[in-house]
Amino acid sequence: MRLADVPQAIEIDRECFPTQWPAPPYRNDLLSNRLAHYLVAYEKDNHIASIEEMEQHEIRINRFLAGARRLIYPKGAPHSNQRIIGVTGFWLMAGEAHIITVGVRPSYQRQGIGEFLLISTVDLAMTQHAEVMTLEVRLSNSAAQALYRKYGFKKTGVRKSYYNDNYEDAVIMTTDMLSSDSFKSQFQLLKQAHIEKMVAI
Repeated sequence: MRLADVPQAIEIDRECFPTQWPAPPYRNDLLSNRLAHYLVAYEKDNHIASIEEMEQHEIRINRFLAGARRLIYPKGAPHSNQRIIGVTGFWLMAGEAHIITVGVRPSYQRQGIGEFLLISTVDLAMTQHAEVMTLEVRLSNSAAQALYRKYGFKKTGVRKSYYNDNYEDAVIMTTDMLSSDSFKSQFQLLKQAHIEKMVAI
């Protein structure tokens, strides 16, 4: 995420989480918070784009993206006229990457974009040497919980009355060690399969 992306990121928060305010402090975090890391997905020329592939990736996924119609890794930041369609981010503290937001505009949901953002977030956390990842998710949001379980997140607790709109409980979910062979091998398989699936669309 760049500073120019902040207004659209806030729009996505309004669309996805209308009862959860204020939005994450994107601008302040980008300017002065070294613990914060944000990524965006944006639409360009009828393609859905995410972050540039990181140099540290163990699997060079560009080979899966050659000729992609739906998904590309762009060079540099999006232009101001490009529409951001998804945002995700985490704070890295004491080896723990705490995911604070994952949001996709409603009209782009159910297309694999949220899963791709999650994949990109895990990748980034690993390059930042995070030991584990954790998050909170609404107790009623079974679809999100299923996605997180798919990527190795396990229920580790409950925060009572966590959400101030309806005092719903939050389920705390945490991964095993990101550096473990079992986590890395399973994650790479899931990532490769999802990218190939999106490229084929």
